[in-house]
Amino acid sequence: MNNKLTQKIFGSVLVFLMAPVLINAERGGGRKIVVFSGALNEQAKDELISKHGGVKFKDLSLVNGSAVWLPDKASEKAIEEHPGVLRIDDDVEVFALASGKNNNEATILAQTLPWGIDRIDAELVWPSGNTADLIKIGIIDTGISKDHSDLTANIKGGINTINPAKSWNDDNGHGSHVAGIVAALNNTIGVIGTGPAVDLYAIKVLNRNGSGFLSDIIEGIQWASANNIKIANMSLGTTSNVQSFHDAIITAYNNGMVMVAAAGNNGGAVNFPAAYPEVIAVSATDINNNIASFSSRGPEVDLAAPGVSILSTYKGNNYATLSGTSMASPHVAGTAALVISAPVGTYDANFNGQWDPAEVKQKLQDTAVDLGTTGFDNLFGWGLVNAFAAVQ
Repeated sequence: MNNKLTQKIFGSVLVFLMAPVLINAERGGGRKIVVFSGALNEQAKDELISKHGGVKFKDLSLVNGSAVWLPDKASEKAIEEHPGVLRIDDDVEVFALASGKNNNEATILAQTLPWGIDRIDAELVWPSGNTADLIKIGIIDTGISKDHSDLTANIKGGINTINPAKSWNDDNGHGSHVAGIVAALNNTIGVIGTGPAVDLYAIKVLNRNGSGFLSDIIEGIQWASANNIKIANMSLGTTSNVQSFHDAIITAYNNGMVMVAAAGNNGGAVNFPAAYPEVIAVSATDINNNIASFSSRGPEVDLAAPGVSILSTYKGNNYATLSGTSMASPHVAGTAALVISAPVGTYDANFNGQWDPAEVKQKLQDTAVDLGTTGFDNLFGWGLVNAFAAVQ
């Protein structure tokens, strides 16, 4: 077959495949999260979706919903008006929050202490024996490089919520970078993380391009909660405030999960989920303790942490230097693990003998290094997180 004929046939097929997408864009529909009232059983839910031309991707038990594709606005309206349905939310896109140049580097033979880990005084905690051993942290991100020599001993499992049949291995690099800031090993190579003995769980919710759908993030939170993950780091965000997202966060929080998230990189309002009150929102600072120009800001910011030119692990067996509130958040998540490894003491507000999310947040805020305006401000929150002070 000659090249011209091949191009003509391929072009015709492409137009045919694209046509329904263009029609649906005009008619509405698309990816949605249908939230049910509890009146319908599973079979009735599925029948309702299919009756109106919808296709179910997955169930989201954490919010009593289903992620679906709907053909048009008419089908959406018909389903939403059913007495067994509470509402229909948009299944919006969510993005990794790294910013700036990505510099891949060869495997580093001699271990170095990254400036961010040094700045938060994490290395002063380890001689006491507190390395956050056995504390389970879920990295809700692009996955973690499963064979990285500076991570693999701390990786205990994971899931790919985009496609559970596929690996949670990192095909982007962002998640591996975040994981290294939390828990790179204290060995003789590369870098070292905030809590070098943390149990890492790879929860792959973002694709190789660093983006994903909200339903996959909700399923990731759902998986973390079901597997007793104590801390979830979410170096991702969206400007869309979706009720199903908040509902998932509230449920996980009430189940005892500490959630830490990147504030955002647009220099404006704090993104979601960081903006939710149940989440510890983290802005980014540079080596001079100034707020990063890209860092989001506002009354929702709780803490600040290093987020400019951060060296950490990367996909494959590599290392990279990245910037973003994505890099700031795991400094706080790792510090939270060190806090949970220490006695709760006078912070045990409900007298249950263990650290609860509100108590961890309060401890981190009370022991932060004040930056900017005295006391709380919209740039740094309560200040720069300090691991050594937080475990005293």
